Amino acid sequence: MKDIRRRFLAALTALAVLFAAGVGGYSLIEGWSFLDSLYMTVITLATIGYGETHPLSDPGRVFTIILILGGIGVMTYIFTSITELLMEGGLREAYRRFRMQDKIENMSGHFIVCGASRSGLSVCEELRKTGRPFTLVVLAEDELKKYMALGWCVVTGDASSCSTLEAAGVARASGIFCALPNDKDNAFIAITARGMNQAVRIITVQNEHNPEMTGKLVRAGADIVVNPSHIGGLRMASEMVRPATVQFLDSMLRGQKGGIRFEDISTGAGAEGRSLGEFKGADRKGALIVAMKNKADNTYEVNPLPGVKLKSGDVLVALGTPEELKALSSALA
Repeated sequence: MKDIRRRFLAALTALAVLFAAGVGGYSLIEGWSFLDSLYMTVITLATIGYGETHPLSDPGRVFTIILILGGIGVMTYIFTSITELLMEGGLREAYRRFRMQDKIENMSGHFIVCGASRSGLSVCEELRKTGRPFTLVVLAEDELKKYMALGWCVVTGDASSCSTLEAAGVARASGIFCALPNDKDNAFIAITARGMNQAVRIITVQNEHNPEMTGKLVRAGADIVVNPSHIGGLRMASEMVRPATVQFLDSMLRGQKGGIRFEDISTGAGAEGRSLGEFKGADRKGALIVAMKNKADNTYEVNPLPGVKLKSGDVLVALGTPEELKALSSALA
């Protein structure tokens, strides 16, 4: 967009300078009025071939020759720029960016992923697989082109700046992932995002093996701090002592067609007072309700009985395909 704007601005500036020079030249050399000078400049640059407005003196004819040559040069530059944009796909890319920006501006309840690190890209892939809208924030222009080609919504800029987060729709977002390689940068993102949206949920990566950093990130505004090294160690131990369980969970996350997922499903007013068995029991087809969260003390009731009465705002942990989970969520809404 900047390159296209720069090219058109340069062409229009050159054309405006040429027109100003033509009007000024005829006024000074021939002593014509503004309208006569403008008219002569237009028909000269347009090469229409009309007769002279007034008879030209020799200096006027020399000036007209220079004006014609200058006009040919400027018009050649303009047509060359337009041809290059068409050949290079610049206009097509500008249109794609315009559509992407329009899509971001109309997003609500989406997620913002800050950083195209391994953790950030893994988050993006999971959000894509589960059909959740998201915007990726990157620093370099080549990264924007790379991930925009995948159909993702991408914003360039410093993720800790207000303008970049505003462009990503932080005021309307429901969650932010801080996935930069530097913990200090993640802390700055958390501080900025929390100041712009008090209700947004912030999850950040902790890269340093420093126990104090967890507290600092939380004080900066993060709701959850994830240490990949710690998670990786737990995964290695689990692979050794409970391989079947881990491989089952891993198959859900790596399913090429969305696979099976665990999902949080909140109950709405329509489920108030109704039994859990009305929506899903172990003997029915569809998503399986694995646990129910107790709002009072944040504990979980594992494998709740079908006779449990639901209340509006209960959170159920369900297991199933994306389609089954969507159907259960709609029924409980």
